[in-house]
Amino acid sequence: MPSHKQAKVASDITRIISEIIFMEAKDEVLKSITITGCRVAKDLSYAKVYFTSLSNMDRKTLVKEVNEASSFIRGELAERIELRHIPILEFIYDESIEYANNIEKIIKEIKEK
Repeated sequence: MPSHKQAKVASDITRIISEIIFMEAKDEVLKSITITGCRVAKDLSYAKVYFTSLSNMDRKTLVKEVNEASSFIRGELAERIELRHIPILEFIYDESIEYANNIEKIIKEIKEK
């Protein structure tokens, strides 16, 4: 279970990265993503940022493009958050929404039978 500080930093990172993408990003690939969550390491040196996208782009390509922009996002994050060391960001495609939709579809099919 994450500590209170980890949870607070993860929440702040999620909010700030969402703002950066909405306000500062010029790349259409970045504009198409939605940040769904963040997990921060105990020592706050590393953060996994989960995102989803409604674009039709291949997942591997999308993850590659977003991770290439992580240095820009990390730099903007450094200006907006008060931390001694800014965590290294790794962006991971969040499949939980698609998984939930698939389960909902299966349940609906079972009810119809």
